[in-house]
Amino acid sequence: MISRYILRAFPATLFICFAAAPVRPAYGFMLASGTLTHLISDLPGTVANALQYNGEKFGFKINGYGTAGLLEPDFETPYFINDWRVRGEINYHPGANTFGLVYAIDAAAVDEDKFMREGFTYWQNRKYGRMEIGFTDSVARKLGVGLPDVGGLRVNDKPLFYKKIHPAGPVIADTTLTTGRNALRMNLVSMPIGATQYGLSVAGITDDYDYAIDAGIKLRSPTGKVKTAYAFGASFMSRPDNYRTDAYTPLVNADWRAQVSGGLNLQYNSFMWGLTARVIYDENPVGPISDGLAVGTGISYDILNYSVSLTYIFSDTGIWNRDIDDYMDHTAITSLRYKYSENVDLWISLGITTETPFVSAGLRLTI
Repeated sequence: MISRYILRAFPATLFICFAAAPVRPAYGFMLASGTLTHLISDLPGTVANALQYNGEKFGFKINGYGTAGLLEPDFETPYFINDWRVRGEINYHPGANTFGLVYAIDAAAVDEDKFMREGFTYWQNRKYGRMEIGFTDSVARKLGVGLPDVGGLRVNDKPLFYKKIHPAGPVIADTTLTTGRNALRMNLVSMPIGATQYGLSVAGITDDYDYAIDAGIKLRSPTGKVKTAYAFGASFMSRPDNYRTDAYTPLVNADWRAQVSGGLNLQYNSFMWGLTARVIYDENPVGPISDGLAVGTGISYDILNYSVSLTYIFSDTGIWNRDIDDYMDHTAITSLRYKYSENVDLWISLGITTETPFVSAGLRLTI
């Protein structure tokens, strides 16, 4: 049934993809394109973008992607799904320093009635590192690693399938630490020092919490037959007040929230394996429970124009509270992607949550 609907939906799919416009989410070492590791190496003239200009001192970039398709829970009624992101950057780079402005908006932000995914200014020095000030993710998330996934369901960032498949309890869907992007934040991150890169974030000036401090570190070995990346993050948030850091958990009210996360990506030739874990603890929570843990693993393989992946995520919410029953969710997804051209992919995914099997397929355009 779903293939018939997909063929009918392709004209709308192409329109959405061309209208949408940041970079294809990475299937490799980075959680998503736009992490600090990527941005620090993304000095003028080093990366080709769809719309890019690098003058002697000024430059700009516009990039993005659009995805559209169908998702069919229980193999019954198909639902239209879409995902997109647009990211723009302007910079001024005299000598060893670069000054820039970044603005991005995507489908996840619009779903939450926000007018941006992130907006910040930065200063970057080739020798020392980078400073960001604005509304953006913390370094603990930006230096994190994600799970291999070649489908179009946004597995590493507020998964799309939970929009149509509503679990019976709260689910910690992201296995990498996050404290949101709603408060004014300052990120400080070093240039790679050998195999190591580290950073610190401070956020505040918000009604959602008093302050938040995050730290992250990444260790990479990008050469040789076996390439590896290890990432670790930690966070402390004081007095979260009706605040939600995850899309599929209740609002948080507590004395404080602490988080830790870790991950590993290992690549051997065309094989990629990933392992990630995240622990959340709320002190004296009031109202529905939203802390717990999430663990994920996945593997992918590329051959010619095809890629295949298998991803598993386990979430256990309420595990620290003895007064209530915790809610556990198991999700497994296998995906196949065909790279039709440099900018166009077709994908299909077959998955199952604790309660609901599903199939999904679509088209993705990257510019």
